Amino acid sequence: MRIFFCCCLLFLMSCTSAPVGEELPNIQIARDIWGVPHIMAKTDAEVAYGLAWAECEDQFTTLQELMAACKGMLGEIKGKEGLVADFGVKFMGLQEVVQQKYEQDVTGKFKVYLESFVAGVNAYAALHPEEVLLDALFPITGQDVIVGYLLGNVEVSGAGKDLAKILDGKMSSYLQSDAPKGSNAFAISKTKTTDDKTYLAINSHQPLEGWYSWYEAHLISEEGMNILGGTFAGGICIFHGVNENLAWAHTVNHADFSDVYQLTMHPTKENYYQFDGEWIPLKEKKYRSWLKVLGPIKILITRTIYESKYGPTFKTDNGYFSWRFVVSQSIKMSEQWYQMNKARNFKEFKEAINLRGIACLNFVYADKDDNIYYLSNGSLPVRNPKYNWQGVLPGNTSETLWDHTLIPIDSLPQVLNPKSGWVFNTNNTPYSATDSLSNFKETTLNKTMGYQSKGLENNRSSRFLELISQYDSLSYADFKRIKYDNQYPSKMMTPKAINLEELMHLDTTKYPDIAEGIRLLTNWNRKSDVENTTAALFILTWMHIDKIRKSEDRVVRGGTITAEDCVLGIRRASEEMKRKFGALEVPLKEVQRLIRGDLNLPMAGAPDVLAAIYSKEHTDGTYKAFAGESYIELVRFGKDGVEIESINTYGSSEKPSSAHFTSEMSSFATQKLKQMTLNKEEVLRTAVRIYSPMKVKK
Repeated sequence: MRIFFCCCLLFLMSCTSAPVGEELPNIQIARDIWGVPHIMAKTDAEVAYGLAWAECEDQFTTLQELMAACKGMLGEIKGKEGLVADFGVKFMGLQEVVQQKYEQDVTGKFKVYLESFVAGVNAYAALHPEEVLLDALFPITGQDVIVGYLLGNVEVSGAGKDLAKILDGKMSSYLQSDAPKGSNAFAISKTKTTDDKTYLAINSHQPLEGWYSWYEAHLISEEGMNILGGTFAGGICIFHGVNENLAWAHTVNHADFSDVYQLTMHPTKENYYQFDGEWIPLKEKKYRSWLKVLGPIKILITRTIYESKYGPTFKTDNGYFSWRFVVSQSIKMSEQWYQMNKARNFKEFKEAINLRGIACLNFVYADKDDNIYYLSNGSLPVRNPKYNWQGVLPGNTSETLWDHTLIPIDSLPQVLNPKSGWVFNTNNTPYSATDSLSNFKETTLNKTMGYQSKGLENNRSSRFLELISQYDSLSYADFKRIKYDNQYPSKMMTPKAINLEELMHLDTTKYPDIAEGIRLLTNWNRKSDVENTTAALFILTWMHIDKIRKSEDRVVRGGTITAEDCVLGIRRASEEMKRKFGALEVPLKEVQRLIRGDLNLPMAGAPDVLAAIYSKEHTDGTYKAFAGESYIELVRFGKDGVEIESINTYGSSEKPSSAHFTSEMSSFATQKLKQMTLNKEEVLRTAVRIYSPMKVKK
């Protein structure tokens, strides 16, 4: 069958006439007025096929680029930039990990589901050869998809930063994305709401476009699947969202998901390292990828790394270093998400979590039974406590070589149904997830887990704690006001307890050339709405401070922000504001914009406020939002069922010709949400278009 399909695919791609396909009437895709696909079928596997088809209709270029990186072929599409990604994936050994584990670990109904998704992608490629970026990319396999999941988990876990450090920055453009990896989530029990309902805010802060931007979908099968939420291109199910019984959100957490080891090398025997008193040869590994040079011309590039007992190993000017990361220890993450999609209650949700496939990420959960739950999830290995796991480890002993034994879930930071009636996370310390009396207590075990210690908040967590303390009970309007809050807390801070409050209290008499800017920032109300006339100055000042610290390598090392940094930041921001906009006091809407295609809208928000927005300089001199607030889903469970509102940044399609390239932009920019439903009959009644995907006709 596989041989037949490959031949069919190659034949179709070489044809000048229209490819031949036939409908799959058992699968229906209902598009609503926003373009969101609601995919309905009898079986889960058929739903997976329909989801693949819808993703390809809307996000085929992004999906292909991700799959190309997973297969080591992106250099043939994007040249040098793609080649860096190709070697990054290969150096991590992700393809080999999946190849070794696939047949044993991907089984049963889930395997049928996964491979049905793959069949949907391959059929779309075969029937739309004009959209295929690289013929050799297809057919993709289930293994390729799982490599994509591993790659995404490496990205959000921060493990790639360790690899980038080993390689001395040579791969930093790929392994250390400049997009912040954040998110907010909070759940409120009906004991603290005025309408006797349980609330959940799913509020991801991700890149607004690209591999890890959100795609909204609704999956319905007659086998018990009915879930609406966000996934990524290449995602086979919903990553976080809501079904009829429960809902959950993810935020990025920060623990020790990766370790670096310095090897002790033999003084005379090349590529031999010491391990438990013996000298062992490194295994040499050569990787090859094609680099697109000009048009159809490409050249073969070869790179060599090594492998030790610890994992991928690299020769540098400072010696040999090995890298070991928890993401590579399991390929069950996609199956775990599938089981979470299908969970009907808290017990089944916990059973899905116990698969331990998702290597990192916080969970904030709520359900129709009024359970609220926070877990700082991590597939963290049992490590020897006598070593400093935050530094470079000795690579000559089995005492630092951890195995597959994981710290039990019950030992991870978590809170279930606290008396306060709320749990939250904004990427802050997991030991601050609710009121101070109900928080999980930090233990000495954290020395090997590496979570942020108690007291390490960020601006978003500090502001959330300020706001939630004002309410004995919340209305839904209060809940939305907290979610969309764009004000900094009374004491400004950034991650790792860096002092940003210094910026707000400089002495004008010491710095007369920037006295106007200092006065504006000192008297600023700390809000970032579109009409605010000081927010732009603050945002640009923060950007310039970041540039200064990055140039001196003080961001990575967590150095404090000094008064001198603040002075220089204000000076450079003031110069830029006057040069571009003619004044220091300018409404934020004139500086920060949400831009796609021909649509250019004012954009509120700032870095690390609850309604966070991160922006970059645009070609016209303004600043274009590129990350932060993205997919938003607000959920309420009550006696009458579940109520859902959501919004995505742009729309369902990445194709400029589509009506849904920008169909949600205006609502997103003005903080308006759309009503959504899990009711199949209502979806069909209100759908703009209902159709079936295709398969290659035999």
